[in-house]
Amino acid sequence: MKVLVLGAGVVGTAAAYYLASDGHEVTVVERHEAAARGTSQSNAGLVSPGDATAWASPAALKTFLRGLWNHDLGIKVRLRFDPYFYAWSLRFLRECTVTRLRANTDIKLRLALYSRECINAISDATGIRYDERKKGILYFFRSQKSLDTGTDNYRYLGEHGLPIEIVGRDRLAELEPGLAGVKEKIAGGVYSPIDQTGDSRQFVEKLAAHAAEKLGVKFLYGTTVEGLDIEGDRVRAVMTSAGPVTGDAVVISMGPESGLIGRRYGIDLPVYPVKGYTATIPLEDESKGPTMGGADEDQLIAYSRLGNRLRLASTAEFTGLDRTHRPSDFGAMFRTGKDLFPGAFDEKKAELWAGLRPMMPSSVPVIGRARYENLYLDTGHGHVGWTMACGSGKFLADLVAGRKPEIDPQGLVYRN
Repeated sequence: MKVLVLGAGVVGTAAAYYLASDGHEVTVVERHEAAARGTSQSNAGLVSPGDATAWASPAALKTFLRGLWNHDLGIKVRLRFDPYFYAWSLRFLRECTVTRLRANTDIKLRLALYSRECINAISDATGIRYDERKKGILYFFRSQKSLDTGTDNYRYLGEHGLPIEIVGRDRLAELEPGLAGVKEKIAGGVYSPIDQTGDSRQFVEKLAAHAAEKLGVKFLYGTTVEGLDIEGDRVRAVMTSAGPVTGDAVVISMGPESGLIGRRYGIDLPVYPVKGYTATIPLEDESKGPTMGGADEDQLIAYSRLGNRLRLASTAEFTGLDRTHRPSDFGAMFRTGKDLFPGAFDEKKAELWAGLRPMMPSSVPVIGRARYENLYLDTGHGHVGWTMACGSGKFLADLVAGRKPEIDPQGLVYRN
């Protein structure tokens, strides 16, 4: 078939790669001038099945409500007139039960583990390098109280297929020499040895180039999706700033904008944008930086080592489609980074960025056919899009081809 993929982030580009590998003629429509210039441009850099726990939970509900007035938290909620946000919030609240938390986490973990294998298979098959490190990720806690309560979710992941090790501060410092000097500030944590890190922008740029050169994928950059031309139960064409583009099937992978276009055509697609901030900083002294990825669970700061750079990431801010940022937005991030890795970097040299995660109330992405006979979705991956993108792309390609997916589809196939 001739397949149109809307969006050239990591999700859309991975889907295009797998669809083209199946022999489809694939065209990708992207509003930016290159691949990975939206949500996939900068993130924590973590490929992390260890971060598969769904956001919606009884504990998250309390934090979400506190975020209404305390903007020093990692979660910030800025109230404004946005009916869609209130509708999304109600659906989020319905997911904040222990039963729903476990069900959603099971689905995320299944896809995340599969997707990590897919990322590595693509890298092996294409030779793509992306400042990857396969040393694991540390999730650590500052106090014994937070360690005792915070490890529950990781133990659950461990019971359902994720290799983990609960570590004290000495073992943590042994695994990560970069934290040895500050280990007394850390009570302990969880080590996920199969987690890894890498630069998503490098990966997407190189995968897009490979797909174009080796698989014939056509990328229409600088082209904005304006709508869908629908006749009966089929999409006839995608209306763009460059005119209509026709195809036999259409895949929506437009990140935080997916929900906007979905609602216009009666598709139940509750994707809401959640802003996150990152800083990418050259290491002044590489020996003082981390050797693997990590997350300070009490400060809600994640980091990764990308070559000779340190990537810091934090915050989940509900503020609509606003992508702006100010230097003050990065203050807590830099304080934590300097506390953990003193002397490793100069914050004045940081490249600052803010982007939007496409978040579903359940934290589970939507994959599969939606309402119209030839319209597919591959979106809503939230804060672990980099982790789950390749697995969801391969899963989607299987659905389009009518093949049995390689993983259990329960809970993954979209139901409108």
